[in-house]
Amino acid sequence: MDAARAVAVFAMFAAHIGPPARPEGAGHLLVAFDGRAPAVFTLIAGLSLSLSRGGTRPRPAARGARRGTLVRCAALAALGLALAELRSGIAVILAFFAVYFLAAEPLARLRTRNLLVGAAVSPVLGPVLSYVLGPYFGHRVSGRGRYPGFEAVTSLPGFRDALDTLLLSGAYPWLTYFPYVAMGMALGRVVDLRRPGTAVRLIGWGALAALAGHGLSALALGPGGGREALLRAVADSHPFALSAPDPVQAVLAAQAGAIPSTSWAWLLVDGPYSQTPFETVANTGAGVLLLGLAVAAARSGPLRPLLRPLATVGTMGLSVYAVHVLARAELRPQHGWVALGAFCLVSLAACALWARVFRGRAPGRGPLEWALHVLVRAATSRRGASRPGGTKA
Repeated sequence: MDAARAVAVFAMFAAHIGPPARPEGAGHLLVAFDGRAPAVFTLIAGLSLSLSRGGTRPRPAARGARRGTLVRCAALAALGLALAELRSGIAVILAFFAVYFLAAEPLARLRTRNLLVGAAVSPVLGPVLSYVLGPYFGHRVSGRGRYPGFEAVTSLPGFRDALDTLLLSGAYPWLTYFPYVAMGMALGRVVDLRRPGTAVRLIGWGALAALAGHGLSALALGPGGGREALLRAVADSHPFALSAPDPVQAVLAAQAGAIPSTSWAWLLVDGPYSQTPFETVANTGAGVLLLGLAVAAARSGPLRPLLRPLATVGTMGLSVYAVHVLARAELRPQHGWVALGAFCLVSLAACALWARVFRGRAPGRGPLEWALHVLVRAATSRRGASRPGGTKA
């Protein structure tokens, strides 16, 4: 799981400092990962949360879990707002993650059957609600794809705008990205990664979901007439895109991929960051497939040593993500394969060095992960000390 998380982190590097994702040569690899990095990262976050609560044998939350969740979310939100203020050009996801974890807390208490049902409907329900609610909040044609900064906590209008951004109109809004968390949590309830045969099942399920998402979208847009409906919507509501080589992609690019509320046919696309049901299913499939490949490699003697450097990076995903945002803001690297390779190699080396130097003192955690762990532990310990007779949360 840590190795799969590291691949998602490197895919984020590719999106932020790599060359353009074009279907030519090595660019095919970037095309395959385009738009998937935050989705896979979020899916694995949901899986990790489920495993921390017992996985296939869910257990009640530990004492102080709610307070710990609040502290964790507050710290992630503060870090996310601070990183956004660096103006790196990266749509920082951490404040959105704080909202995901808050919403996941009650979901973690559901019975497995109820969680599975909720996870199954979320890829459709979330995007549909986003489409329906968009016009009521001024996002019928434009205004999506943003991310909050410190204005969220410095004024009441800024706070209201941040809520809109985090829940509905942002780059990774709760409505359309929380389904990845829900499906990751559901996956953790039904799959034991330690069992033989798990890798084969994950690879099969993932490939089937990815093919279903992209295949059904292609049918809906082609024989189903969705493409023609989108071009009519562009002519009626997005005239600026008519002269573009691909008017549909031009509209999506203007909103960081999020769909406008000008035609139901927008829900049929599956492009990167489009936040539609088909893209969500396809990205979930890709994440599950990646996880299955990682599990298979971990069970293979010759491949297991190759996974260790990746797994080390995966255990420090938060720290690596924050440093790469800082590095892009300060260094302003030129996009390309050289910058991408440098960021990946430096991350592998730095994480390996940190793990070696601090072995036994901060086991399995990077600097930010360790600081977050200390904050949460302090918060939950205070609760336990002040309420020794309290019941489990």
